Amino acid sequence: MPGLSETEQAGCTKILNLMSKGDLLSLCDTVTGKMIVVEDETEAIKTVLSFTQNAEEFLKRKKVYRELIFKYLAKEGVSMPPNSEKHQLVKRALELWSPGKEMVGRSPPTASDITELKAKEDFDPQVLGQHFCQWFYKLLNSQNPSLGQQPQEWGPQHFWPDVKLNLLVRGSSEQMEEFLGAEMVSLRLQALTKEEQLLLCPNLEPRGLKVLASPHGLVRVAVAGTIHRSSTCLGIFEQVFGLIRPPLQDNNWKIKVMHMKIKVQDALEGTEIAAPALTYNSTDLQLLCS
Repeated sequence: MPGLSETEQAGCTKILNLMSKGDLLSLCDTVTGKMIVVEDETEAIKTVLSFTQNAEEFLKRKKVYRELIFKYLAKEGVSMPPNSEKHQLVKRALELWSPGKEMVGRSPPTASDITELKAKEDFDPQVLGQHFCQWFYKLLNSQNPSLGQQPQEWGPQHFWPDVKLNLLVRGSSEQMEEFLGAEMVSLRLQALTKEEQLLLCPNLEPRGLKVLASPHGLVRVAVAGTIHRSSTCLGIFEQVFGLIRPPLQDNNWKIKVMHMKIKVQDALEGTEIAAPALTYNSTDLQLLCS
């Protein structure tokens, strides 16, 4: 039988780790025809993988719920509309695992990857913006305990000491918060995912991402996306970053300023919330990060 590639095995394993123990053992019984008795979850995962002929077969299993695939894709930095049907999520996961495909959301960079983005002569701000957003939201979402994963290294080291965050939340009322300093900004952002258990899914398509680079070294990155808690979409967000490289650290970018708008679902008045587009234009970005 064909079996799974290394990439497919890694992806299937991450999805299996999101399953409850009962569902995992039930799936193991199904794929083996109850011919093999396993003693723990680790053995069950190995058994399911060894008895799986291909990735599509695995993803279409009844116990591999659409919510599991949606959560897996979000953890990998792949934004999908919250109302996506299972067959759409299956197709996206298979695309993510297919060899030789370069696309947004595939193999998002780690923290070390983003700090190694070189300032080359052919520097492309749009590429930097995409890589930065993949890195930032994967790192921030990893702090969410509901994902059941080991949190990545989050902290004030990713920000300039005098970083400023303006946070505007619109719902039945409007609330504006302002935070100054790397420690305070870091803690407030972390609270969104760690305490409030939100999941931020950026839209990295052209209509959801805009990047401007100034001749003075400031790169402005603006992105729109959806906000979720578990499998429920709560609303949309827009976030603008001002990025600057520290002197003598050409391969490292830190956040200098941030503006974030959150619009909760009650305030959307029936507007389509899938893959939102940016409302900021170039002039707005220049004014926000001046």
